[in-house]
Amino acid sequence: MLNSSIADTFDLIADLLDFQSANPFRVRAYRNSARTIRDYPESLSVLAAEGKEELMKIDGIGEDLAGKIITLVETGELPMLNELKAQIPPSLPALLRIPGVGPKKAALLFKELRIKSLDELKAACAEGKVHQLKGFGVKTEQLIMQGIGIASQANERLYWSTADQIANELRQHMASCKKVEKLEFGGSYRRGKETIGDLDVLVVSDDVNAVMDRFAEFPGRAETIARGDTKMSIRTDAGFQIDLRVVPAESFGAAWQYFTGSKEHNVILRGMAKAKGLKINEYGVYKIHGEKETYIAGKTEADVYATLDMPVFPPEIREARQEFEWAAKGKLPKLIEERDIVGDLHMHTHATDGTASIEEMAEAARDRGLSYIAITDHSKRVSMASGLDEARLLAQWAEIDKINKKHGKKGFIILKGIECDILENGDMDLSDECLAQADWVVASVHYGQKQPREQITARIVGALANPHVDCIAHPTGRLLNRREPYEVDMEAVFAAAQKYGKFLELNANPARLDLNDIHLAAARDRGIPIVINTDAHSTDGLNVLRYGILQARRGGLTKEQVANTREWKEVMEMLRRN
Repeated sequence: MLNSSIADTFDLIADLLDFQSANPFRVRAYRNSARTIRDYPESLSVLAAEGKEELMKIDGIGEDLAGKIITLVETGELPMLNELKAQIPPSLPALLRIPGVGPKKAALLFKELRIKSLDELKAACAEGKVHQLKGFGVKTEQLIMQGIGIASQANERLYWSTADQIANELRQHMASCKKVEKLEFGGSYRRGKETIGDLDVLVVSDDVNAVMDRFAEFPGRAETIARGDTKMSIRTDAGFQIDLRVVPAESFGAAWQYFTGSKEHNVILRGMAKAKGLKINEYGVYKIHGEKETYIAGKTEADVYATLDMPVFPPEIREARQEFEWAAKGKLPKLIEERDIVGDLHMHTHATDGTASIEEMAEAARDRGLSYIAITDHSKRVSMASGLDEARLLAQWAEIDKINKKHGKKGFIILKGIECDILENGDMDLSDECLAQADWVVASVHYGQKQPREQITARIVGALANPHVDCIAHPTGRLLNRREPYEVDMEAVFAAAQKYGKFLELNANPARLDLNDIHLAAARDRGIPIVINTDAHSTDGLNVLRYGILQARRGGLTKEQVANTREWKEVMEMLRRN
């Protein structure tokens, strides 16, 4: 069982407990556990086979939760979840996937309209029945209608991080087949897109049946969709499709290039080939002589691109945006890599909604080779996370000073930071006098996300104008498959960031990846520094950095365009307020 599936189970438990108005601390405990599990880099199924003790070594997982994980892995179900499901309307889990529909609204939809599915809810909205319910209204009905599409898509597309787990498990599974000479993945997964609709697998082998037989034994397989001479498709127990193709060695590079895409990139490539009297497809590159075609390349991607005097493009930028222009000028960028990051400027501790102490987060960061971190717990407006008021924040900063003095190692520093909310009226959640004492301030929007475009834009631009704010965290507020970005004029945000010399964050959490690749490219072209942060809520949460790096590469970012590839002293020099 994938970590993401285990995490989804505990998220659902939290939703159902919330629906029943259970103790909010109990609800939060399950949500925190789900986050920890989803971020954990190793397979919990493997650890579960070794017993509770191994699971309990993970920060935030106690004996009770470890037992539940083992039960879930061994049986595929959890008695506690079955009991909760028996106590609630069967439609609730589907309705809760809709942004803005919480447990109370879901209960009312079931009680008043007997809504049991997304299709029934869509029909009820179309007939104008939903806005007549107490506490809904026409605007809420419209938002629900929009949200149904998001909820439906959540069933069809997986986070890249989840697809990556499946890909790694499949690679390990296929490794035991001696007839597999080479195996690689293509498609949107290889290009690093935020969400993945299916997985393309390419294999070189001289024994197609042996490869397909092993593929059919993949533990996650729920059904075989089709099996042909060279292609086989399966569907996992989560409804995710995996397509496997067996190709000859001489065609592997051409097939890998073709099935990596994007479609738009390949259209341009084929046009360039045609202009040279060549033909490119998944089988190779061919020279055209009248009606005759002569194979000239295809074993490697380098061979394919070389026939057009082109470099091998990093997969993340194969989107027919600027890659061909860069290549023509000999200026293909050297994209950022994970090892380039030396600091993390957004993370939380158990002072608010994190699970670890300041020292534990610092130690975990040092272990990952970082030289500085900023502790940025929530400000007081985020009351559900026990946000810090000024007195608690100043006390935390005093603690950081002591830790730096007592345990600080040469080359590593803990920065005094805060994630300060931008209030609904545009004010900052903490006073300027308080913020002036910080090393690093990230400003963010957590409330009033449905305000009109002009209002929410003014809030963010106003925060950028504040002399004590350094960066805007997760600037559009989106949650992939769960919440659309709020209405914000990003051109105005870019202009303000340029004017006031501020940074914008790329939040590496795989559910956020905010900014998106288009916005990152726009910020890059305007010279706005980006900071790639984990927004970690646990020590394991620091592992999500790789997803942010992948997103940055899709935006065409180099090491030089990301601020936290520099040591802190250099970052301070970049900040206009310093």
